Parts: sequence; structure tokens; C-alpha cells
Amino acid sequence: MTDVLTPASTAASDHAAGVDVAVLGQALLGRWADVRLQARELAGRPELHKVEGLTHAEHRERVFQQLGVLVEQNGVHRAFPSRLGGTDNHGGNVAGFEELVTADPSLQIKAGVQWGLFGCAVLHLGTQEHQDKWLPGIMSLEIPGCFAMTEIGHGSDVASIATTATYDPETREFVVNTPFRAAWKEFIGNAAVDGLAAVVFAQLITRGVNHGVHAFYVELRDPATQEFLPGIGGVDDNIKGGLNGIDNGRLHFSNVRIPRTNLLNRYGDVAADGAYSSPITSPGRRFFTMLGTLVQGRVSLDGAAVAASKVALRIAIQYATERRQFNASSDTGEVVLLDYQRHQRRLLPRLATTYAAAFAHEELLQKFDGVFSGAQDTDEDRQDLETLAAAFKSLSTWHALDTLQECREACGGAGFMVENRFTSLRADLDVYATFEGDNTVLLQLVAKRLLADYSKEFRNLDFGVLARFVVGQAAELTWHKTGLRQVAQFVADSGSAHKSAKALKDEDTQHEMLAGRVQAMVADVAAALKEAAKLSKEKGAELFNEHQNELIEAARAHAELLQWEAFTEALRGISDPGTHRVLTTLRDLFGLTLIEKHLDWYLMNGRISMQRARTLAPYINRVLTKLRPHAMDLVDAFGYGPEHLRATIATGIERERQDEAREYYRRLRASKDAPVDEKVMVQKAKKQRAK
Repeated sequence: MTDVLTPASTAASDHAAGVDVAVLGQALLGRWADVRLQARELAGRPELHKVEGLTHAEHRERVFQQLGVLVEQNGVHRAFPSRLGGTDNHGGNVAGFEELVTADPSLQIKAGVQWGLFGCAVLHLGTQEHQDKWLPGIMSLEIPGCFAMTEIGHGSDVASIATTATYDPETREFVVNTPFRAAWKEFIGNAAVDGLAAVVFAQLITRGVNHGVHAFYVELRDPATQEFLPGIGGVDDNIKGGLNGIDNGRLHFSNVRIPRTNLLNRYGDVAADGAYSSPITSPGRRFFTMLGTLVQGRVSLDGAAVAASKVALRIAIQYATERRQFNASSDTGEVVLLDYQRHQRRLLPRLATTYAAAFAHEELLQKFDGVFSGAQDTDEDRQDLETLAAAFKSLSTWHALDTLQECREACGGAGFMVENRFTSLRADLDVYATFEGDNTVLLQLVAKRLLADYSKEFRNLDFGVLARFVVGQAAELTWHKTGLRQVAQFVADSGSAHKSAKALKDEDTQHEMLAGRVQAMVADVAAALKEAAKLSKEKGAELFNEHQNELIEAARAHAELLQWEAFTEALRGISDPGTHRVLTTLRDLFGLTLIEKHLDWYLMNGRISMQRARTLAPYINRVLTKLRPHAMDLVDAFGYGPEHLRATIATGIERERQDEAREYYRRLRASKDAPVDEKVMVQKAKKQRAK
């Protein structure tokens, strides 16, 4: 009897029309392919690789020296102005930085602190005068620097930081102060040892008015002695859970005077007499505009997390195709790990998610380049960029941590060995989930944007339109909540598992289910919060808090939908038939895994029939079987060589060991010296007694 869940095309025919690794690899490289390849060549150099077992002091020194190599190879200047030796290539700059994670995450992050945060703060928040004065030294590493925003008492809540910069008109200076210990700048890269200067974020106060958070260039140390300048102090964060090649530390300021011109004044300025001016009149909009110029940190973390996931899966899937364990299907031959369904379940859905995250990141990178190059730089473009960066950074960094852990476990004890990379990468990437914005807080930012967009749809509508909308909502509720939709699905499927499976793999069906979930979740939260504006601040906050979890889950669902859409859009650019077919199956696995992950919601909200729900898991298993022959091609397309993987179990050594073992036992069985298995003797004895 034919299995009704078997997809239309067989696994054998799919394998015959397989993946063109070169075509897929080029698609994954994206718009800045040349930059990525140059960066990978650089990241493949042994002098840039992480050396395990160094003390944190030795690791710091090594990474600082590696920054010099990046300067020598012109690997860090792309985003800076051409008049200063850069190439004004913002998207390419981030694409290149991301690849450094394969060499050493500490190198990637320390380079990001120096040029992506410190340097780009001067670039984007300062004027040309500031750029010409400080960027040459920053670009050449003559001025190692810090990005001093986060405080002990205020991490994600940047608007509430307590450090102050008060203008003194008599001396034409700002006086920088940290009024209490919770205002100390914390977890600041380059602060403990290397930093000679910092861009310090502080509340700008002049003429008795606090104009909110602004950025100031502050010299920290004497270049000759490396000692802190008067009024400046710091504490070394010492050993951390990962990224120990970076000298994180705390900074504090006591009546530190800096020239008035050290205010990075593109968006807010103070005249000699203390008068404040800004091209942006709204304090709130000004604040978010300033922070928005620094979004590239989140963009690069998104890309670096995707790269780390690719490396982990490349190692784990190769191992799974070579490592043999148990002989359930044969008396003599053991089965490779990836032939086990559960092992496929562990790795292949994460592979599908990594592809989705990679294609979504490419879209984010192009949006980032459009904004910062000025090609698409409206307020709406900047808001979209902020929202996308927050959404994708959250999902991809969580996914990387989950993938590294699952790959580690899927490789057994070998995965726990430092030489195989998983534990080291997992430790180094752990902090990605909370720096450049805590992931949960970032999803709340995404959710607020969703609510704002939702409310805009109805802000200017007349009563008649609103009445029709309410009727439509009632009809929608009736359709889903009474089971009518489920009945319709069952009738359409005619009780057939084959028809249910066919419907689930349909692109439009997947999109409808994923998008419908987002729309319903946002609508539910919006309805619950519609009276918040009429309440007191305390009651409004209380109501918001009651629905905070649903809000964040709606944002996560939105980000997952965007990843699915990016994957689907990328498919349209793949012309090779075999590659397109396999990638479509991989996209289906991503979409169906998301539906399975949230199956309780779909069932409770009447979005799926029991027939289709029962079909889902078996069909996913069939999809895994279809993808199994292409697993190595899919990870080979990532384009990472041995110099990037640097994992013993990804060198082919496991295949050699397994082949040696199989040949040994084959010869032993063929010889007269092979011992008899006790179980065989027991069976013979039973047969003799039976006679």
C-alpha cells in the first residue's frame, strides 16, 4: 500500500535533481559577495584565529594585535568617508565584519567596538570637523576607543541614564559626572586596558534645562603612560563567561571638563553662551534619531549569529553523516546518525531556520545600506530599519545559542571537546542575546511598532467603516472560534491525510497561517489596550503589563513571518531546477515547523482542523526524509572551509575511523579466528532443546 503522506515527487528523483552547491553558495553570499569572500579569506588566516587555553590577559593582548592586522589589510575602513580613506560602503562594511566571527568572536566584537560603535558614533553623530579631527586616528588604531552608553543601573533604558554633562558658559566646557555608582558605565569594551578615548552618552544640561541624552567625545588615558586622566576612574570586569579577548570594564567621571566642541552635535548643539539648538524640535524624536544612527551593532550581531549557526551546522551535519551508532537495521553494519529520524529532527529544522535567517539578514543589510547611503532615507525607512534590526537580531541570536547547544549534544562527547568549537562558540555568543539590546526588550519595541501601525489603519476612518470592520471582526470570530473553519478544512480534505499534507505544503496556505496568526495576535492585544490612553499613567501601565507577554509573543510571530517571507522571496531568485526544488522543500520545513511549534494556538483559535493537525508531524517527518540526501550539499553551500571550521570532527577523521572499524570486523568475520557471539550460542542451544 502506498503511504498517503509521501510527497508527489519521490526522494530518489529529488536526489537526482539535487542542489547545485555553487549556485546556492552564490545566492547565500548576497549583494556584497566580493566583500564577504575577502573577509573570509582574512578570517581564514591563522594569525587571526582564537587560541584556546590562553589566559584572559593573553587573549586580550592577542586580539588587540589582531586589530592591527585588520588595519594593515584594509579590512575595517569601508564605512568611512572616501576623503579619509574609506569607501562609503555601509552594507559591505557590516557584511565584512560579520565574517570575523568565524576567526574569533572576541575579534569580531572588539573590532565592532572600535570601528562600528566608537568610530561610527563620531561618523554619524559628529560633524565633518569632528570626523576630520578624530576619524584618522580611530581608523588607524592610533586612538583605541570605547562606546560608553550602558550603565550599571540602566541597560536597555538608555533614556534614563544618569551620567550628566553640564555646560559651564564661563569656561565654555562641559562638566561630565557620574553622580552615584549605578551611573557608572558598565561592560564597556576597551575600557579596562586599551581605550584612550570614549564616546560618552550623558544627559545634556544647559541653563538649568535637561535636553536629554547626547554623545560627547572624552579622552580617558594619557597615551604615554596609559594611566587614567584626572577625574576618570575605572574597574576591570576581568574574566567573563565568554569573549575574554575583550577588555570590558567600568568607567566613572568626577567633574571631568571637556571642551564645548567635544559635543557630537549633528542633532543637538550648545552655543558659547549656553543656548541649546537642534534641527529636531521633538525631544523624543531627537533621541530616537540619535540612537537610530547606531543601529548597525544590531545588524552585525544578526549576521554574526547566522554565520555562527552555519559553522555549527556544517560541523554537526558532517559528523552525523560519518558517525555510525547501533546496528538496528543490520547484523553487521551500523547506521550513520543522520539516518535516524530523531537526529534529522534535531538538525534539519535548525538548518531550515538558519537559511531563513540568512535570507532575512540579507534583506536587513540592504535596508541598512539604503538608509545609511542616503538612497532610501526617510523617517519611515529608518523606523523600518529599527524594527527589522530589533526583530531579526533577537531571533537569530537566540537561534544561534539553541543551534550551538543542539549541535554540541548531537555530537555526543566529541561535541564537548574544545577542539570541535561548539562549547567555545556557545560561550562567546551567550552575551549576544543581551547586548546591543536585550532580546526581550527589543521584541517589545517591535510590538509597539506593530500596534502603532495597526492603529494608523483606523485612525481617520468614519463611523460606517468602523462599523463594517466590527461586523467583519465578529464574522471572523464566528468563522474561527465556532469550528466552522475546521469543518471547512475537513470537508476540503475529505478526511484524507494525503489532501491534508498537500494543503499544508502549499505556499499560500503556509503564508495564510503564519500571517493570520500575527494579525490575530496584534488585533487581540490592540483591543485589550484600546482604553489605555484614557486611563491614568499608573492604570495604563498596569493594563499594558497585563498584556506584555502577548505583546512580545506577537512580535516574535511577526519576526518569524518576515523570515518565512524572506526565504520565499529568495526562492524566486533561484533558477536552477534541482536547487529550487530542494530549497522549496527546506522552506516548507521551516514553515511547517513554525506551525507545529505553535500548534496549540492554531487549535485553540480554530485555525486548523484536527485532521490537518494530526497530519502535520508525520508529514514533517516525510519532508525530513526528502531532505536527508541533500544535507551535506546544503551546508557545503555556506562556503566555509577547514580554515573557518577548525573542528577535528569536520576533517573526515570520523569517516576514517568508522571505515577502519568496519574493515577490521569484516576481516575478522571472514577469518577462522572470529569469536562466536554468546547470543548466537544461546540461540543454538534453544534450538537443540526444542528438538
